[in-house]
Amino acid sequence: MRIDLMTLFPEMCEAVLGESIIGRARQAGKVDLRCVNFRDFTLDKHGHVDDAPYGGGMGMILSPQPIFDCYQSLYDPAREEKPHLIYLSPKGAPFTQRRAVELAQLDRLVLLCGHYEGVDERLLDEIVDEELSIGDFVVTGGELPALLVADAVCRMLPGVLADAACFEEESHFTGLLEYPQYTRPPVWRDRAVPEILLSGHHANIARWRREQSLRETARRRPALLQTADLDASDKKFLASLEETGEPAKNTDE
Repeated sequence: MRIDLMTLFPEMCEAVLGESIIGRARQAGKVDLRCVNFRDFTLDKHGHVDDAPYGGGMGMILSPQPIFDCYQSLYDPAREEKPHLIYLSPKGAPFTQRRAVELAQLDRLVLLCGHYEGVDERLLDEIVDEELSIGDFVVTGGELPALLVADAVCRMLPGVLADAACFEEESHFTGLLEYPQYTRPPVWRDRAVPEILLSGHHANIARWRREQSLRETARRRPALLQTADLDASDKKFLASLEETGEPAKNTDE
């Protein structure tokens, strides 16, 4: 898979994408990640890529020409299919684990990092296929959101993680939050690892983990249960939590 980030700060993006698991995946050829500076495509003699908004208002707006020309440089429309272009925006649809899995099925992906007060709407109408948001808040630029999307998508690709099991039991992959995890020592500050995890009984451990995922989701993000794939045993366990007065914690709005 190839992912291009169109940004004013390619060095910032490279500093993140060149490290850790994603950095090793790039070196091994598991994913092709490229960062391109759309300032290089401006026709303005002073190198400007923004201008004042029509109608007045605070801040500056990114001009369409540099971004459009940058995007056109990324592929040959005569020989290649248009890459899927995502603009990272607070107005976009919430980015989810499910969407990360879907995007990982693509061959090409382009992420546009906005800045200032946004991008000329005509450019968005012309080339953007999708807008995504990483949360109901605003940051100073689209680089951090784009890096989060790129990381989430890349780790779904074959060979990036050691095994699919590395992500299949994580929070949100199955629609539930992840179960609690423990490591050595078996007792720390008078807190013991749950006995079942030391039993070696894999079927019982698997069921315990499933129930803990259900419990964590019910306590912290109960709305997720509305769309989770639940079997009869899951529903029975959730009903038992209600009978005993759980869940006691709810962080859903």
